[in-house]
Amino acid sequence: MIKLSPSILQAVSKPARYTGGEVNAVCKDLDKIACKFALSMPDVYEVGMSNLGLKILYEILNKRNDTAAERVYTPWPDMEEKMRQNNIPLYTLESFTELGKFDFVGFTLQYELSYTNILNMLDLAGISILSKERKNYEPFIVGGGPCVYNVEPIADFFDFFIIGEGEEVINEVVTEFITWDKETKTHDRQELLHRLAAIRGIYVPSFYRAEYNEKGVFKELVPLFPDIPKVIKKRVIKNMDDIPSIEKPIVPYINIVHDRLMLELFRGCSRGCRFCQAGIEYRPVRERRRETLYALAKKMIDNTGYDEMSLTSLSSADYSCLPVLIENLIDEYAGEKMNFSLPSLRIDSFSIDIAHKLQTTRKSGLTFAPEAGTQRLRDVINKGVTEADLLRACAAAFEHGWKTVKLYFMMGLPTETDEDLIGIAELAEKVVDLYKKVKSRRDVKVTVSVSCFVPKPYTPFQWFGQNSKEEFERKQRLLKANIKNKAIHFNYHDASTSILEGIISRGDRRLAKVIYLAYKKGAKFDGWSEMFNFKTWMQAFEEIGVEPNQYNLRTRDVTEKLPWDYTTPGVRKEFLLSEYKKAAAEELTPDCRRSKCIGCGICQELGVDIVDWKGNNDDDISRRDN
Repeated sequence: MIKLSPSILQAVSKPARYTGGEVNAVCKDLDKIACKFALSMPDVYEVGMSNLGLKILYEILNKRNDTAAERVYTPWPDMEEKMRQNNIPLYTLESFTELGKFDFVGFTLQYELSYTNILNMLDLAGISILSKERKNYEPFIVGGGPCVYNVEPIADFFDFFIIGEGEEVINEVVTEFITWDKETKTHDRQELLHRLAAIRGIYVPSFYRAEYNEKGVFKELVPLFPDIPKVIKKRVIKNMDDIPSIEKPIVPYINIVHDRLMLELFRGCSRGCRFCQAGIEYRPVRERRRETLYALAKKMIDNTGYDEMSLTSLSSADYSCLPVLIENLIDEYAGEKMNFSLPSLRIDSFSIDIAHKLQTTRKSGLTFAPEAGTQRLRDVINKGVTEADLLRACAAAFEHGWKTVKLYFMMGLPTETDEDLIGIAELAEKVVDLYKKVKSRRDVKVTVSVSCFVPKPYTPFQWFGQNSKEEFERKQRLLKANIKNKAIHFNYHDASTSILEGIISRGDRRLAKVIYLAYKKGAKFDGWSEMFNFKTWMQAFEEIGVEPNQYNLRTRDVTEKLPWDYTTPGVRKEFLLSEYKKAAAEELTPDCRRSKCIGCGICQELGVDIVDWKGNNDDDISRRDN
């Protein structure tokens, strides 16, 4: 058990990041536990504590009597320095146990720029960074989360990955481990990995060999054993009402990024935005019953005392029972100053009724995501909304008292022209003018936030060459020059981070050496602008001899084998290619949830249906046979 000196905690910022003991944290006697599982998000405590997936797995694992799940996050550099100076290994927050004494260390992979933090955490814990060097007594390092659909750049660091949704498979992994641990005499980790590879959704990268052609382009991933799958398909939860969810979330002592309760309404989104990786990864739409959500909300509020709850999903306003659910919750907690919010709103599904209901509690700014400044480009990305939709939604918001609106856009989308970029400024100007017309005042604030587009695996744009850093920066200057109204605030992202994200997200195993060298040169917290050093990364690429542009700037041939073809969410490649061509032709694809099947193939491949609780009555359930 690690004991921290008060002098160390007094010398670092936010010491509560490292002391645990929060309300609802689960502490078990690890000596009586068959499986010890450390869960981590490779970022600072405030970010990691906000992750919904880890909260769910934490409760699922701790409901088992034979298993203990504990948390660990990345120490901020001031704490890391103190830990290294005092030879303190990385430890978990519940029992202050060294990470190296756990059976599993699980990382959720939310963002490619967190990868160096993983290496730093393993090193700080005294765990071998490369999986091939790990000894039998060391923990198994497992990855999950949205980045698992291309883990080849970090394949050398992990023992295995969980592809898809983890609620069910995490129990299968633990059960297999406990059985193996009782049966084995050698504790040969390869033996367990072979057993785990037989579980659907488990990818053991060391059981595959990557091959490249004479031009250095990825050729294929070859299984090294005859009994392991050539392609690993994602795990998917068929009925969201049947799986456990969060009931007693941990209440931190310090403010965290999302310092509120999170009620997950449903999973999946079938709108079909062609840039959106999550839209493919989490298909199909599977809603929870309204009664289930109401009961979960009540338990979480009773168990924590929080006064704010976010109704989360990829597109929360699309939940078919949303108006009734909000009405029930507001009625139940009337007079208790309980605030319910939606993290984002689709422009077309925003309704005056919902806005009015939310207005009865605490009011904050509204966020919409038109994504592109012109209708032409919105059709290219299949956004499926119009300028009239946005202005109608904003008018409804202004009439009910909102005067702060955030608009999210991307630049660098396929077929984008300068006219499309200038269209962003013109659209924001129209929103400002609308406020003056509705309220006869000028105190509106419109924030235009523009990110640099990163093409992702398993999207129709997975073949598209990303804009260069110089082109992104030229476009940022162009847009800035065209925003002249003081009511419009322009935020944009550092193009360098998007370029690196673009390289890693579509990379192959040869990037592992680059990531490792960048880490050795001091790269960490790369997702934090004040910590990110683009030069360090470019030096690492140069010293290893890997050309980064081949991964992000090159438009791939559609017949080319891709490194991520082997860990799949179930979508047909022919569907993605069809959508890529329709984007070029500016053709729309309808939402499959409320129209006919569009042929992505996920429901058929995985044996799962859309679940859409219209009215939340049994008679109203829509389960389409595919």
